[in-house]
Amino acid sequence: MKWRSLEESRPNTDARPLREIFAERQELIAKYVPAETQAIHARVITELKQKAIAGGALPTGAKAPAFELKDHNGKLISSCDLLATGRLVICFFRGRWCPFCVAQLEAMNLILPQIQEARASLVAISPQTVQQSFFMADQHKLGFPLLSDAGNQVARQFGLVYRVPEYQQAVFRRAFINLPFVNGDDSWELPIAATYILECDRTVVYAAVDEDYRNRPEPMDILQTSSALTRAPDLKGGVRAASR
Repeated sequence: MKWRSLEESRPNTDARPLREIFAERQELIAKYVPAETQAIHARVITELKQKAIAGGALPTGAKAPAFELKDHNGKLISSCDLLATGRLVICFFRGRWCPFCVAQLEAMNLILPQIQEARASLVAISPQTVQQSFFMADQHKLGFPLLSDAGNQVARQFGLVYRVPEYQQAVFRRAFINLPFVNGDDSWELPIAATYILECDRTVVYAAVDEDYRNRPEPMDILQTSSALTRAPDLKGGVRAASR
């Protein structure tokens, strides 16, 4: 993992829409990453879409599983405890090595006060170890729990898990992305990008799931949904639920 610069150690204040930040990062990738490497990543996305991984993910209206996971400080966090105080926003992400995951979580961090004002909680879940999550929370000054999902047990219950194909594993190794070390196992499994909002009874009221890790919902969409649910929690017809 690269050493953080002074700029990277400061709290992110980039309030642009996430799509603009992602577009900028894709431009940099197009400029600096070899075309053959880009083609391999694109091939994986295409194959995942052909397998329709997102189509098998937990949909709106379903009951999400209850879970207990350690946060970046090693504290056990219970979804039931969080849901006892309000709704729960969950971001499933690949790891601290993914620039699109970093951008999403930094953007979510900017709206954390508003999420809390809407009486909701925010957590992010990845298969990386507690230590890696600690490094990420510290480096990017994140104010919400980063939960370590060892072996992708929770992500599997949400229907999000896939195995990195061997031809992409080789690319990761060349880029010093050592998933067995980062995740603490040699499964080479990752979750596809997904964002959920759970009602207090664990009902999924919002699901944004995509095999393409470069596609994530705008934080303001999440905030608006959370706020709408808070204003009218019993009017199911008024709940804006998205599923991709």
